[in-house]
Amino acid sequence: MLSLYINLSSRLHRDEKGATAVEYGIMVALIAVLIIVAVSLLGEGMRDAFTQIQCGINGGTYAAGTTAGAGACTGGRQ
Repeated sequence: MLSLYINLSSRLHRDEKGATAVEYGIMVALIAVLIIVAVSLLGEGMRDAFTQIQCGINGGTYAAGTTAGAGACTGGRQ
Protein backbone atom coordinates (compact mmCIF):
# COMPACT_ATOMS: atom_id res chain seq x y z
CA MET A 1 0.00 0.00 0.00
CA LEU A 2 2.85 2.37 0.84
CA SER A 3 4.52 1.69 -2.50
CA LEU A 4 1.26 2.53 -4.32
CA TYR A 5 1.08 5.85 -2.48
CA ILE A 6 4.72 6.67 -3.26
CA ASN A 7 4.25 5.75 -6.92
CA LEU A 8 1.10 7.88 -7.23
CA SER A 9 2.75 10.76 -5.40
CA SER A 10 5.76 10.74 -7.71
CA ARG A 11 3.50 10.71 -10.80
CA LEU A 12 1.54 13.71 -9.56
CA HIS A 13 4.72 15.68 -8.94
CA ARG A 14 5.98 14.94 -12.46
CA ASP A 15 2.67 15.95 -14.05
CA GLU A 16 2.68 19.25 -12.17
CA LYS A 17 5.76 20.45 -14.05
CA GLY A 18 4.07 19.90 -17.39
CA ALA A 19 0.96 21.74 -16.25
CA THR A 20 3.08 24.65 -15.05
CA ALA A 21 4.79 24.91 -18.43
CA VAL A 22 1.41 24.96 -20.17
CA GLU A 23 0.15 27.66 -17.80
CA TYR A 24 3.20 29.82 -18.50
CA GLY A 25 2.68 29.31 -22.23
CA ILE A 26 -0.92 30.46 -21.97
CA MET A 27 0.11 33.51 -19.92
CA VAL A 28 2.75 34.46 -22.50
CA ALA A 29 0.21 34.10 -25.31
CA LEU A 30 -2.32 36.30 -23.49
CA ILE A 31 0.30 38.96 -22.77
CA ALA A 32 1.30 38.95 -26.44
CA VAL A 33 -2.33 39.42 -27.50
CA LEU A 34 -2.73 42.30 -25.04
CA ILE A 35 0.40 44.00 -26.37
CA ILE A 36 -0.76 43.64 -29.98
CA VAL A 37 -4.19 45.09 -29.12
CA ALA A 38 -2.67 47.99 -27.17
CA VAL A 39 -0.23 48.86 -29.94
CA SER A 40 -2.92 48.76 -32.61
CA LEU A 41 -5.30 50.93 -30.55
CA LEU A 42 -2.69 53.46 -29.44
CA GLY A 43 -0.54 53.43 -32.58
CA GLU A 44 -2.35 56.17 -34.51
CA GLY A 45 -2.43 58.56 -31.56
CA MET A 46 1.23 57.94 -30.76
CA ARG A 47 2.24 58.57 -34.37
CA ASP A 48 0.39 61.91 -34.36
CA ALA A 49 1.99 62.87 -31.03
CA PHE A 50 5.51 62.18 -32.31
CA THR A 51 4.78 64.01 -35.57
CA GLN A 52 3.57 67.03 -33.56
CA ILE A 53 6.73 66.96 -31.42
CA GLN A 54 8.95 66.69 -34.50
CA CYS A 55 7.11 69.57 -36.16
CA GLY A 56 7.52 71.74 -33.04
CA ILE A 57 11.25 70.99 -32.84
CA ASN A 58 11.66 71.98 -36.49
CA GLY A 59 9.80 75.27 -35.89
CA GLY A 60 6.64 74.41 -37.80
CA THR A 61 2.97 74.38 -36.95
CA TYR A 62 1.11 71.12 -36.62
CA ALA A 63 -2.41 70.91 -38.00
CA ALA A 64 -4.37 67.96 -36.66
CA GLY A 65 -5.83 65.65 -39.28
CA THR A 66 -9.38 64.59 -39.85
CA THR A 67 -10.71 61.20 -38.87
CA ALA A 68 -9.73 59.90 -42.32
CA GLY A 69 -6.15 61.20 -42.38
CA ALA A 70 -3.15 62.13 -40.31
CA GLY A 71 -2.11 65.64 -39.34
CA ALA A 72 0.38 67.72 -41.27
CA CYS A 73 3.30 69.96 -40.42
CA THR A 74 3.42 73.38 -42.10
CA GLY A 75 6.39 75.72 -42.11
CA GLY A 76 9.69 75.15 -40.36
CA ARG A 77 12.49 72.88 -41.55
CA GLN A 78 11.42 69.59 -43.09
